[in-house]
Amino acid sequence: MRAALGEARKAAKAGEVPIGAVAVLNGKKIASAYNSPIAKKDPTAHAEILALRRASKKLGNYRLNGIILYVTKEPCAMCKGALLHARVARLVYGCPDVKGPNHRFKVTRNILKEEAKDVLQRFFKARR
Repeated sequence: MRAALGEARKAAKAGEVPIGAVAVLNGKKIASAYNSPIAKKDPTAHAEILALRRASKKLGNYRLNGIILYVTKEPCAMCKGALLHARVARLVYGCPDVKGPNHRFKVTRNILKEEAKDVLQRFFKARR
């Protein structure tokens, strides 16, 4: 967690929201990152996402089985989703997210639902 805090301090110096993340596998640091959406002009450039990308590149696999991710703040919904998809084994964070999402958007559901569902089903049926 101290390494993640060091990353958070780097983010603060860069004028970014001070959040840091470190990915660890078998007791060894595999990747680390800090929030960079402003510098990278990328809304997905959260510390967690960047650390997962770096760990995936280093390990040669998007599935990060066995990884423990240390983050200074409880991850947002996007980052939690990424942790699930990456198959991260454990999340350890410093402080909770007390504010939650700062934006809402409208959702329109079920447009061409059956066709969209069919594309997915055909894809997975061919793989099994």
